[in-house]
Amino acid sequence: MRQKIMYTTMQLDGRPWSLLATEKGLCRIVMPNETLEDWHGWIGKIAPGAELEANEQALKQTGMMDWLISYFAGERTAYTEDIPLDLIGTEFQQQVWKALGRVPYGETRTYGDIAAVIGRPSAVRAVGAANGANPIPLLLPCHRVIGANRKLTGFRGGLELKRRLLDIEQIQGVEAGGHARFEF
Repeated sequence: MRQKIMYTTMQLDGRPWSLLATEKGLCRIVMPNETLEDWHGWIGKIAPGAELEANEQALKQTGMMDWLISYFAGERTAYTEDIPLDLIGTEFQQQVWKALGRVPYGETRTYGDIAAVIGRPSAVRAVGAANGANPIPLLLPCHRVIGANRKLTGFRGGLELKRRLLDIEQIQGVEAGGHARFEF
């Protein structure tokens, strides 16, 4: 049972990002277009009655803050299993998220590629939904997943941020074209 959700907010690339962790590890990265208030329902669902505590030191100890600083500095930064995670989702979602963690820095995959990797080649739409529910973007790089037509697709942080992340990694050849609801 999760008794406490610890959080902190940090500035990255000129924008506020919030990190949330349980006693087990990092459980959520809240992107700049979102707020902790946006996530109160999720927090209540995954940890009913848990105390929400501002605790920068606990988040520093996960290693995620340093990882994010390195990432935005443009350093070649790959997924690391040294950062403790508390992935909260269905078994299928967790399979997708772990597959995202294996997409190399500076490369992209399609939803179909991820579906094939997890052994569910016909589950492309379900992979898209799990990708959209990814609680730890950047470390589990859902921004590296694009459409089969090499176009930008949905991203909870918005297509502008997705493009920025691809630019940090010097990923080229991905065209605009995502759904208008992600244009913010």
